[in-house]
Amino acid sequence: MSAPGTFLIHVDASTSIGTGHVMRCLTLGSALAQNGADVSFICREHEGHLCDLIEERGFMVHRLSAPADGFRAEAEPFHAAWLNASWQEDAEQTIAVIKTLGVKPGWLVIDHYALDHRWESALRPLVGRIFVIDDLADRTHDCDLLLDQNVFADMQTRYTGKVPKDCRLLLGPEYAPLQPIYAELHNCTPPRGGPVQRILISFGGVDRDNLTGRALAAFLSMNRPDTDVDVVISSSSPYASEIQNLVAGCANIHLHGNLPSLAPLMAKADLAIGAAGTTSWERLCLGLPALVVTLAENQRPIAGGLHQEGLVRWLGHKDEVSEQSIRKDLTELIERGIDERWSLHCQSTVDGKGITRIGAALT
Repeated sequence: MSAPGTFLIHVDASTSIGTGHVMRCLTLGSALAQNGADVSFICREHEGHLCDLIEERGFMVHRLSAPADGFRAEAEPFHAAWLNASWQEDAEQTIAVIKTLGVKPGWLVIDHYALDHRWESALRPLVGRIFVIDDLADRTHDCDLLLDQNVFADMQTRYTGKVPKDCRLLLGPEYAPLQPIYAELHNCTPPRGGPVQRILISFGGVDRDNLTGRALAAFLSMNRPDTDVDVVISSSSPYASEIQNLVAGCANIHLHGNLPSLAPLMAKADLAIGAAGTTSWERLCLGLPALVVTLAENQRPIAGGLHQEGLVRWLGHKDEVSEQSIRKDLTELIERGIDERWSLHCQSTVDGKGITRIGAALT
């Protein structure tokens, strides 16, 4: 018999994967724990893992060993290399962890682009039910519940034939798993309109390509001391000292390190410049217009869908976007001002209550 209130979450962070998957699973885990669930994580110690952070938030982490040198990934699924192990090895290690728990988890939660139906089928006998969090719809799953928070024209059909017929689907931004503070601020944050007086620059917890530096240099070249800029840069970033030197003496630029939430800064900003990852839904919830850059291939369709719906302005992929191109779009928006309809459209798309809806589906 499985223990219904026991959740095991399999998710990774790394310099390749980024931090967004872990952060949204932490939000889910915290919500479940507050309702009395027993939640633990299973993560591999990739370069850039967040096991320590997860433990700081009060969760047990079952750590899988760092990958051995020379690992060669399979061709399928597309992101198989992100696992840094074969799916069989990862499944065996996960099974070993479950056998040490003393109970059969009621739910196994998987947020990992490198895993598909083969891994899930291998784990099924050891868990009650399986919940997959996905954004790509590029592989088949053996699961009981699937969440995809994205905006696509084919949203209602993109998983046809990719999940079991009795799998329940949670599709669209109404299920975006955001921290509770976003729902709290959603209705009390006024829509943006008119002059751009404050900008938020944040490219996530990794930003290996220093898009933060590019965006900041673009703004500095405009000579706008009348506009305040909040810059979020991890203390572990290889570019942290470079960015500190870049803004030295600029009273209108404010640097922020590792924050528990971006919500307060988003609520104050008139415009954001950032990645097209999981923070997209946070910005939308607070009605914050954004110029976005895709940092990974999996972000392209997400950014394309949001751009097509008029929710963001997609500047292009990281290797296509320069300081000059950022400056061009930024100058246009600052000179023209923000159209309030853009902000209202964002705010009406995400209400911040997704985590409550997911919790109801799980319990």
